[in-house]
Amino acid sequence: MNIEEIRDYCLSKACASEAFPFDEDTMVFRVGDTATQRGKIFALCSLQRSDYILLKCDPERAVELRDRYPEEIEPGWHMNKRLWNGVFLTGPHLTDADIRTMIDHSYELVAASLPRRRREELGL
Repeated sequence: MNIEEIRDYCLSKACASEAFPFDEDTMVFRVGDTATQRGKIFALCSLQRSDYILLKCDPERAVELRDRYPEEIEPGWHMNKRLWNGVFLTGPHLTDADIRTMIDHSYELVAASLPRRRREELGL
């Protein structure tokens, strides 16, 4: 997957939005409050380093994925290493379906962490 496909896929999720809250290079995808940009982050990627994406992950699954794909997945750079994976999109072993599955997992994990009332308001 390339950066445009990643962007399109992330934005296809219900109540997902994108922003550049840190700088002009770091694209952030959130779920939740899209109007005020207070939603929770489920993915980050750099426009300049477009072969790499940061995704939230269940801690046990994060370790399992790192062990299974050591060339493509590492602890998330500048993030909580227990909860975030950095994924190299150009690695030889990951398919587009694998990457979509990891994005889905990240989105679902973050969406589930929203308060119940907020999830109900958003239809999640």
